[in-house]
Amino acid sequence: MSHRKFEAPRHGSKGFLPKCRSKRHKGKAKAFPKDDPTKPVHLTCFMGYKAGMSHIVREVDRPGSKVNKKEIVEGVTIIETPPMVAVGVVGYIETPRGLRALKTIWAEHIGEECKRRFYKNWSQSKKKAFTKSCTKWADDLGKKEIEKELNQMKKYCTTIRVIVHTQMKILRRRQKKAHIMEVQLNGGSVSDKVNFAREHFEKEIPVGAVFAQDEMIDIIGVTKGHGFKGVTSRWHTKKLPRKTHKGLRKVACIGAWHPSRIQFTVPRAGQKGYHHRTEVNKKIYRMGAGFAMKDGKLVKNNAATDYDLADKSINPMGGFPHYGEVKQDFILLKGCCIGPKKRVLTLRKSLFIHTKKRALEKINLKFIDTSSKFGHGRFQTPQDKAAFMGPLKKDRKE
Repeated sequence: MSHRKFEAPRHGSKGFLPKCRSKRHKGKAKAFPKDDPTKPVHLTCFMGYKAGMSHIVREVDRPGSKVNKKEIVEGVTIIETPPMVAVGVVGYIETPRGLRALKTIWAEHIGEECKRRFYKNWSQSKKKAFTKSCTKWADDLGKKEIEKELNQMKKYCTTIRVIVHTQMKILRRRQKKAHIMEVQLNGGSVSDKVNFAREHFEKEIPVGAVFAQDEMIDIIGVTKGHGFKGVTSRWHTKKLPRKTHKGLRKVACIGAWHPSRIQFTVPRAGQKGYHHRTEVNKKIYRMGAGFAMKDGKLVKNNAATDYDLADKSINPMGGFPHYGEVKQDFILLKGCCIGPKKRVLTLRKSLFIHTKKRALEKINLKFIDTSSKFGHGRFQTPQDKAAFMGPLKKDRKE
């Protein structure tokens, strides 16, 4: 029997096997926070689109720490979160085999972007989705039936979830098809939840109604895809010595003679990235408002802090690379997060109550960087650049 020359822990976690491409493109919330009937009714999830990263400067408020009262620089991710629209409600009853949907009620008017989700080819379709179900709302008989179903929900259901979709038309991306998801309602009694869902039909729900500043949230999404990769990149195994025959980015021994099969624990080449993942405890550093009209003027001042002299928007000079400009509401999260630019992310309330000092720390931003993310950004705003450069040839009036 031979033995290995050097002992070493295994490379890579077995908890994430099989490392295959995700079935779904949008992150699925597989668990929701525990319901507390004493709180008011609220949504537990939201959807946003990753725009890019920047960095901030803030003063740390952490008594007892070496960095307390000192300024630190941290990376932040900007996630654009336009308001979502509620278009339906689902009531679930508990069975020995888990939850079962009892009733689903759809709103009267459902936007085109939402209907597109039910078709593979919208332009060539007859666009008949929901044309019959919405007639229920028109006559008294149908309205009575809807009331009856809502009352059944209040009587029998234990879990109420609203069907919401993102607004693609205000996001101005290439895609026109909205992302739809079921979001659990927590807080209040079951009848309160059903009433809440009924009142919010066809109404916009802003991100401020779900999350708050300094809150810890979880991010669910599909990671950036990297295609077919070898073992060095996929499992971070050691490279073999330089003179190795037939390549060195390999695993030297993939198993003993017997059992005469390859064990699943041995690192192999294959798909890397585009996996469904949940990242917990991302702190919200800022809840930003989108561009809005005020007194006939477009207000873009959503990235200025108390220390800034000029107004500035969150968009870096030249926009976010591979994304564009963030014009809707956004949230600023500490650190990086899953997925490439434009990827749809599911933001969920944390599953437990935070008591750590780190989690409860109040954040006061001193500076948000808006210099260009495409090259060596030297200027924070176009006004800074104009003041430094002086009149340029391209700005000359003919």
